[in-house]
Amino acid sequence: MNSALQENSYKHIPVMPIEVIDYLNLQPDGIYLDGTIGAGGHATEILAQLSLEGKLIGLDRDAEALEICKSRFSASAHPILTYKTSYDDFPKILSQLGISKLNGIFLDLGLSSIQLESKTRGFSFNSPGKLDMRFDKDNFIDATDIISKSSEKELSDIIFHFGEERRSRKIARSIKSSENLLTATDLKEAVRRSTPPQKRNKSLARVFQAIRIAVNNELDKLSKFLDLFIEYLSCGGRIVIITYHSIEDRMVKHAFRSLKQSGRLAVLTKKPIVATAKELKKNNRSRSAKLRAGEKLI
Repeated sequence: MNSALQENSYKHIPVMPIEVIDYLNLQPDGIYLDGTIGAGGHATEILAQLSLEGKLIGLDRDAEALEICKSRFSASAHPILTYKTSYDDFPKILSQLGISKLNGIFLDLGLSSIQLESKTRGFSFNSPGKLDMRFDKDNFIDATDIISKSSEKELSDIIFHFGEERRSRKIARSIKSSENLLTATDLKEAVRRSTPPQKRNKSLARVFQAIRIAVNNELDKLSKFLDLFIEYLSCGGRIVIITYHSIEDRMVKHAFRSLKQSGRLAVLTKKPIVATAKELKKNNRSRSAKLRAGEKLI
């Protein structure tokens, strides 16, 4: 593992770790899925609660994150199985392992420190790197492709629907009129030219979010997961999901509500749980996090 990845791994601070453990209601001998294991921040907390008979399955699309995670737990006595795949494909992994039910599932849908602080992957508008934004570098389509292959209207729709940015048309026009738009800095400049300074950072965050969501097909994957997770939870099993923007939070809220109405899920969080003031001082990235949890009834 190279030194840059090691540096990032030590910086990683999991969001709402106490709340996650509390709502998962971990059983020492249980089987758990961390569908977005990343560098293993939450996984460390989960493993600490499991016996040697318990099991943790970790999935992630990001090979760099998994490399850190595997190194982190290489000497651990606790059983952990990691796979490079998207969380919505977890039934395939369970099938391979001969597992039909889980005692708990956890998702943290935010970007990791590895991704945000990367100088080469273009996730942040403060990055000087190539406009990539892929979670999985084996995917063919990156952010540059999304921008170049989309019409101005298609790009405007992406920014409006996935970023909830009301200046989407003006921003899309500025982006499409830019020549040789290849880096995060280039995209930032296109947004700068088309937005007022007092709200520019919010617009930048929304545009980068929208294009990243499009690149990684994030909402379709979440929708697929929300349609099927209940079938793989054991009775009394818990689901805990942390989201970071309103689109995903609404999707989780509505899915949980539908399952509650059908009598299959008890919603444990009437309103989403947010980070405490103490945590916000320590970890600024928790500021937009919302946690929702449920327990399978039947």
